[in-house]
Amino acid sequence: MSTPAQGPRERGIGRGVSTLIPQSATDQAMAALTGLQTVPVHVGLLQAAALLLEDAARTAADEPTRAAMARTAGMLRSAM
Repeated sequence: MSTPAQGPRERGIGRGVSTLIPQSATDQAMAALTGLQTVPVHVGLLQAAALLLEDAARTAADEPTRAAMARTAGMLRSAM
């Protein structure tokens, strides 16, 4: 028994999915922050992450990245 040929509509399923996924690391991080849920995390991890982000923000090449890093570091500090 043979399977019927796929119509044009079935072949298009899945196309464009990559456009829904943020391409840059900054956009991916911002998308992840949007979907945060409360989970237990060791405070030392938060401190280390905040320090690393603050240091990286000082040398970030563009303003949107610098702002995202600073905002994320602030969120981590407030979570502590």
